Amino acid sequence: MDYISTRDNQNIFTFRDVFLKSLADDGGLFVPKSIKPFSKDELNNLKSLSYNELAVEIINSFIGDFMSKDELISVISKSYSTFRSKNVVKISELGNLKVLELFHGPTLAFKDVAMQLIGNFYQYHLNHHQKKINIIVATSGDTGAAAIDALKGKSNLNVFVLHPNNKISSVQRKLMTIHDENNVFNIAIEGNFDDCQNLVKAMFNDEKFSKAINMSGVNSINWARIIAQAVYYFYAYFKVGNDQPLSFSVPTGNFGDIYAGYLAKKLGLPIDKLIVATNKNDILHRAISEGDYTQKKVEETNTPSMDIQIASNFERLLYDVKNCNSEATKQVMNKIKNNTYKIDNNDLDKIKKNFTSETLDEAETIEMIKDIYNRYQIVVDPHTAVGIGAVKKLGLEKNCVVLSTAHPCKFPKAIKDAISKTENLPDSLKYINDREEKFEVLSNDIKKVKDYVMKSI
Repeated sequence: MDYISTRDNQNIFTFRDVFLKSLADDGGLFVPKSIKPFSKDELNNLKSLSYNELAVEIINSFIGDFMSKDELISVISKSYSTFRSKNVVKISELGNLKVLELFHGPTLAFKDVAMQLIGNFYQYHLNHHQKKINIIVATSGDTGAAAIDALKGKSNLNVFVLHPNNKISSVQRKLMTIHDENNVFNIAIEGNFDDCQNLVKAMFNDEKFSKAINMSGVNSINWARIIAQAVYYFYAYFKVGNDQPLSFSVPTGNFGDIYAGYLAKKLGLPIDKLIVATNKNDILHRAISEGDYTQKKVEETNTPSMDIQIASNFERLLYDVKNCNSEATKQVMNKIKNNTYKIDNNDLDKIKKNFTSETLDEAETIEMIKDIYNRYQIVVDPHTAVGIGAVKKLGLEKNCVVLSTAHPCKFPKAIKDAISKTENLPDSLKYINDREEKFEVLSNDIKKVKDYVMKSI
C-alpha cells in the first residue's frame, strides 16, 4: 500500500516510512493513497475470526512488505499475550447499551491495544536495522504509560515521554515514572498537554534535530496506531451488530481513536454514527455541531485525557472533507494554526454524514458515574462516563457501543466524588505504589527539552 502526506500528495511513502517517521517532513499526517473496502463476502469471512486472527487480516492489508503475514501472526500473538482478557477486549452491557472494554492491557487503558503492537513493530525493525531510534511522545496521561510498557528494555531505542506537570492523576503518573530501565526518560512539562504535543511537533519539524537523533513517535498520529485501533470496531460489530448498522460513542481528545472508527467505516464496516464525546474542552463538539473551531484556553477537568484544544488527527478527516486536496488542507491547517478557522457549511455537511457530538461538564460526568453505579453496581472511569452520557443526551442508545477507554482505578478522585469510594488497582499493578518515581521537571521551552534529550542519548 502506498501512503501520502495530507499536505503534499505527490510524494509516495511505504508503511515502513510512515511507521518510523510518524509525522511527514511537511508537517502533514500520513494517509493511504487509496483505500479498498472489504466486500460483503470478505466481511462475512471475517465474522468468525478470533481477535488476533481479525487483527492479522486487517493490519496485513496496510503494511505492505514491512513483514510477512506469518511474521505478523507471531508479532500479534506476542503483543496480546499479556492482556488480562483472552480476547484482548471485552463487551459488557449497561441496559440497552453495549460497552467495549479496552482497558485489559498492562497499563489499564485502550492505548495498550495499539502500543504493544507498535513496540514489537519497532523491535522487529531494529532486529533488521541496527541504527538506534529515539522515540519522543507527548501524553495526557495514558499514552506515555502504554508507550513505556511497550518499549522499556528494548535494545537500540530510547523513549522520552513528556507529560503536563501536576495535570494527570497520580496513578497515571506512577505507571510512567516508576520504571528503572535505562532507555526510559520521563519529562514533566510546566504546561498542559497541548504544550507537550507542540514541543514534540516542533522537534519533528526541526529536520536537523530529528535526523540527528533518528527521531520517531508513537502518538496517536502514528498510522500504525490507527490501524491497530480499527480492529476492535470490527470485533465489536461482529459480536453485537446483528447485521445492522452500529453507532459508536468515543471519549475523544486527539481524534485518533474515533478516526480509527472512521477508517473502519471506510473499509466497509456498517457504522451509522461516530459520536464524538467531549468534556468542557469542547472544541470538537463545537466544530462538529456548528463549525466553530476556535481554540480556547485548556481547562483542567476530571477527564484529563480530553483536556485538549488541538486535536491532531482531525487533519486526516479534513483532508477527506477537502476531497483529498493537499493544498486546500494545508491552507486549512494554516488557519487553524492562527486560530482563524471556521468550517464552511458544505464541509460541515460532509462531516455530519458520519459524525455527531455531545459534551458533558464536570458535574454531569460525576452524576453519570454515580447513576451507572446505582443502577448496575458497575464503576466506570470518567471518560467512559462522558461517552455514555453523550449517547443518552443524543438519544442514540439503540444499536450503540460505547468505548470504555480506561480502568476506573486510574481516576480515584473522580470516582470518590461520585460514589464515595475508590476502585483498587488490579493485584498485578499494586507494586507501583511501592516504587520510587523518577522524572525531570522542565519549563515549556523547546531548547531545554532538546538539550535534555541530547544529553540523555
